[in-house]
Amino acid sequence: MLHRAAYVALGLTDVTYDAVRVPAGGLTAHVAGLGPAWRGLSVTMPHKREALALADVRTPLAVAAGGANTLVLGPDGVRADNTDVPGAVAALRERGVTAVSRATVLGGGATAASTALALTELGVRHLTVLVRSPERAAEAVAAVRAQPSAPHVEVVATGAVPVGLEVGDVVVATIPVAGQTPDLVALLASAPVVFEVVYDPWPTPLAAAAAAAGATVVDGLDLLAHQALLQLEQFTGASVAVGVMRDAGRAALAARTACAGTGA
Repeated sequence: MLHRAAYVALGLTDVTYDAVRVPAGGLTAHVAGLGPAWRGLSVTMPHKREALALADVRTPLAVAAGGANTLVLGPDGVRADNTDVPGAVAALRERGVTAVSRATVLGGGATAASTALALTELGVRHLTVLVRSPERAAEAVAAVRAQPSAPHVEVVATGAVPVGLEVGDVVVATIPVAGQTPDLVALLASAPVVFEVVYDPWPTPLAAAAAAAGATVVDGLDLLAHQALLQLEQFTGASVAVGVMRDAGRAALAARTACAGTGA
């Protein structure tokens, strides 16, 4: 819906954008079978690492993140990029976050790695990673520590959070709603800025608690729209206001909620 709204706004009536379900491990074969009309692909989990591996050209950001969410097809082959990182930076800056000293990331997967790298771009000096099993955060932590301006990174198990843990200026939550326990919500909602990457269902327990506490809340649709805008620019060479894509997403979510409420 986000990309289609942008194409309509740009008058690109000959462009189509559709969801394609590809089995795990099948992305390389899928891309190899695409015809010359294809310009690019938005890549979701579990394909982001395979997308990076299959590309002929990899941007430094995609390599740093350990995965690509964008494949651009051109005469020189396939180029892999990661727009999640700059998309997260743009989403935070749009809400007035221009510099970060201390932050906490909840979760240790690919999105945690991307948002942690975004915090590094914003100057974070101390990063706490809260994760159920510390070994699950190994790749995300390695990606952050490999940066020239890497912050001090502390990994803490969610089942053993020390009393008085300082969550910092920004909290980023990258885990499903089911993992947002009351104890975690009470701890993390105290941050001045909460970046909740989940956008459906909304609000999440953390987002609701943070808003009630007066925090600035950045939501997953902000991230989705900003990273999609960067993909649009690579696919077409054109751009729109980010609100065009975000408004389309909000409308789609509202329609989905309305249908669920009526049983349709």
